[in-house]
Amino acid sequence: MLVYIGLGSNLQNPLQQIKTAINDLQSLAGVTIITVSSLYQSPPMGPADQPDYINAVISLETSLSPHQLLDALQSVEQLHGRERKRHWG
Repeated sequence: MLVYIGLGSNLQNPLQQIKTAINDLQSLAGVTIITVSSLYQSPPMGPADQPDYINAVISLETSLSPHQLLDALQSVEQLHGRERKRHWG
């Protein structure tokens, strides 16, 4: 199955966070990265009291089910210290 994943980071060296996330995703079983977009800087959506984001999109081929892929992606987020403290945060 071909899927597209949006990546974004605005804390703790966002450029390196994105690059490391791409490497982490490549190492997931059942996942092969096909294409990585350019990296883009953008202002935050919602509360403006946070730094700009670095964003990218990747396309990948996966044999994982949608729920398995979601679990794998959220595991990568946790490895990177993702905290869900507020909406749009």
